[in-house]
Amino acid sequence: KGRRCRAWSGPGAGVTCAAGFRAAAPGQGLRGSSARVASCSGARVAAVLEIPVTRAETDLELPAYAKPGDAGVDLRSAVDLTIRARGGREVVPTGLAVAIPRGYAGFVQPRSGLAMRHGVTCLNTPGLIDADYRGELKVLLINTDPDRDFEVTRGDRIAQLVIQRVEHASFVEVETLDETERGVGGFGHTGV
Repeated sequence: KGRRCRAWSGPGAGVTCAAGFRAAAPGQGLRGSSARVASCSGARVAAVLEIPVTRAETDLELPAYAKPGDAGVDLRSAVDLTIRARGGREVVPTGLAVAIPRGYAGFVQPRSGLAMRHGVTCLNTPGLIDADYRGELKVLLINTDPDRDFEVTRGDRIAQLVIQRVEHASFVEVETLDETERGVGGFGHTGV
């Protein structure tokens, strides 16, 4: 315990990882209570973002990663409903609300299995969840299957939520933009 981790001195420095290493350059600890130290191999310290969450009902599952290394957590339906074929749309509640820390955002993404097997996907993808939103997470699904309605059952995995760091920008008006090889080439400029 208390050994220094020489490989990492970024944000979170000064904290101790599960392997007993402390990151170099103490005094630059993780900001607020939104992060905690995760396990490491001893070569580096990794920070895990903690997201406060509330459930409308206690039997609803919390968002969770299906496998280690997954980028998105599963979001599940809080209700039973039918999404009609040929473009039927439904806003599907999850029964969850989250408090994403400032400097991060949530992005709701479709599940590839639903899209491939049933033609069901997120209509506005990625759905953006800003850090200051505190309402229930809801997913706008569309059924593109030409013939079959799609039944959603409470507890079904309906989408994925990816939490990412985001940058804020300041836009500065200029006379002209710099020249690039691509230039003004937009939709389809490289062919089909």
